[in-house]
Amino acid sequence: MNKRWPAAIAAGAAAWYAGDSLRHRREQGQGYTLRGEELEVGSDDFLRATEAITMAPIARGNDIELFINGDEIFPAMLETMRGAQRSLNFLTYLYWSGEIASEVAATLCERAQAGVEVNVLLDAVGSAKMDRQLIRDMDEAGVTFAYFRPPKPYAVRRLNNRTHRKLLIADGELGMTGGVGIAEQWTGDAQDPEHWRDTHVRVRGPIVRGLQSAFAENWLEATGDVLVGPDHLPDLQPVSGGAPMQVVRSTADVGDTNVEALYFLAIASARTTLHLTSAYFAPRPAFVEALTGAAGRGVDVRVLVPGPHIDKEFVRQAGHAVYEQLLAGGVRIFEFCPTMIHAKTLTIDGVWSSVGSVNFDNRSFQLQDEVTLCVCSSAFAGLLDEQFERDLERSEEIEAGRWNGRPLPARVSEGLTKLARREL
Repeated sequence: MNKRWPAAIAAGAAAWYAGDSLRHRREQGQGYTLRGEELEVGSDDFLRATEAITMAPIARGNDIELFINGDEIFPAMLETMRGAQRSLNFLTYLYWSGEIASEVAATLCERAQAGVEVNVLLDAVGSAKMDRQLIRDMDEAGVTFAYFRPPKPYAVRRLNNRTHRKLLIADGELGMTGGVGIAEQWTGDAQDPEHWRDTHVRVRGPIVRGLQSAFAENWLEATGDVLVGPDHLPDLQPVSGGAPMQVVRSTADVGDTNVEALYFLAIASARTTLHLTSAYFAPRPAFVEALTGAAGRGVDVRVLVPGPHIDKEFVRQAGHAVYEQLLAGGVRIFEFCPTMIHAKTLTIDGVWSSVGSVNFDNRSFQLQDEVTLCVCSSAFAGLLDEQFERDLERSEEIEAGRWNGRPLPARVSEGLTKLARREL
């Protein structure tokens, strides 16, 4: 009888996992359909549609700066921190060790000692490798520090639901977001495998309130504190000549998340170009269909993903499992060669862009708290597209004929990853 217990437990666990999966329409193989008139990306009709499906308001009159790689990103981040006079709210997923980790912590401490209200929220799993002395230093300096969802024996299931957001808001007036974490891998200029390629932005104008809201949501859960008042939520006036923007955030949920709906709408509305950069690319069937559908309409669909220097090879294998279908549908795929590419950007038709923490996989779409900044500006989309072209010059295009002839063991390995797609 005792020998049956392991099998019974395994069967029960499998049944629970299958049942939990089937609560999600996305796991039942159901996709999306764009119902109604075609939308022009960047038009008022398109922006109204993004508001309706994400519940994220469009903020008009905002300025944006683009930063590529640590040599640009970290000086801007430290400058933003040092300029804070009243409040400084900082949230990140990965915070490890090294010189940049120490410099960021020292800057947060200095601002707290100068009388600025400094709130730091780190994901408990992503920052597990952080130097604990930095936390003690922040505590002594008067920084209010908290972990997001620290491991608890009675809350094992939530270990899979992390906050992957990267947010910095100074005085409620200046905000930053993107893909960068706090570790030595993000320093430099993507010059070798030890220094990663990433993208970050800084904004000012009414859109900063959206970034503050994304921080406040996670901060409330972690601490019970509701951040109010002009130090956090000042009156924000539109910037002359600024662009319409939108902060879309999503959380783990049973239904389709805001980011899923937003990305489908953007892909379905593309008419000329679709340029996607994703650090982790393992799309479910609905998004494979959406991408190939866009290519079938004559859209120039190009996808840039990590090559051999990816830090999670199993996710790359999961992406490989759908390459054949994507290539057959006219999607062009490029793998970045020099180092890990950690950026998460999307441009559509040279006018609408998304930059944030969202990867093109189920973990971002379903399991984690994410945030992305959407920008309706041909000038900004042009900057992202220029960087996209530069990245392609350092990448290898996957050719359909050569790819389809890859060895059988590789195909088997890729196929097995489909079993774990929900967790990737």
